[in-house]
Amino acid sequence: MLVQDIMTLPAITATTSCSVAEAAKLMLDNRISGLPVVDANGALVGIVSEGDFLRRSELNTERKRPWLLEWLTSSGKIAAEYVRTHGRRIQEVMTAQVSTIAPTAAISDAVRLMERQDIKRLPVVENGRLVGIVARSDLLRALSRALPAAPLSPEDAQIQAAIEAELAKQSWSRNGFIHCHVASGVAELTGTIFDERERLAAKVAAENIAGVTSVRDLLVWVDPYYGIALPPPDAEVRQA
Repeated sequence: MLVQDIMTLPAITATTSCSVAEAAKLMLDNRISGLPVVDANGALVGIVSEGDFLRRSELNTERKRPWLLEWLTSSGKIAAEYVRTHGRRIQEVMTAQVSTIAPTAAISDAVRLMERQDIKRLPVVENGRLVGIVARSDLLRALSRALPAAPLSPEDAQIQAAIEAELAKQSWSRNGFIHCHVASGVAELTGTIFDERERLAAKVAAENIAGVTSVRDLLVWVDPYYGIALPPPDAEVRQA
């Protein structure tokens, strides 16, 4: 499984000119713990997380050292800490050195990097531009989908087998990137397509199988030239 199959997109971002107050509100409103920071061209320049707001002058949580340790600490380091605890702009408090990953990387690579760097999220970058973000919650959702589901009823199993057989016969889906799961007559299509016309063809293939009551479209489109992945417009459900 690839990063592009589980990443969240579009990623919620902040700009370098964004204020600390605006970033905090954005994180609270969207219930997220971190924000990639981008410039005017959409290039990733940093990341800000809850951890960057722990030591703030407004909270009286600035780092306080014993006088001897304070005397031994360089003035440059103390000045940098002052900026992070008093800065009002995101570019003043963000972490500029950011670990990133490509959308075509395996999720095992993402997990390895998150463990090694002890971070909770990885910006997904393609050709220097931010195309998404993968966080621990995305991995949890992928795990939930991968865990064995409740056994299919004989009817659902037969419907699913028929859809899979139909997809296997078609040249546009024979690559095995389109998957189907049927529960209570609802056919859920997941996986990756490289041409938007394949989306409708897959829906039609499922709709034409007897017993299908509706089709849920969860197919992710990947631009074959730029590698940019886009989710379905609105997880559309089509009545058969």
